[in-house]
Amino acid sequence: MNYTLSNQAVGAIMMALQKSLLEQSDIVPVLTGFQVQIDDSNQLVVTNPPTVQANTVADSQAGDIETSVQ
Repeated sequence: MNYTLSNQAVGAIMMALQKSLLEQSDIVPVLTGFQVQIDDSNQLVVTNPPTVQANTVADSQAGDIETSVQ
């Protein structure tokens, strides 16, 4: 049976890429650490998407922003 990537899985891959670029780190461990499931529409879903933390430039007093693809 063939499966396709869900929009969520594509977003998780993009977040992994963003994280590796921001941290200047290797993307491979993040991708190989993905835990995946197949949803009801036969699409792949990542159950542990990466999070990316960054400081805001406009309001550095606000602290870190955490973003996650769900």
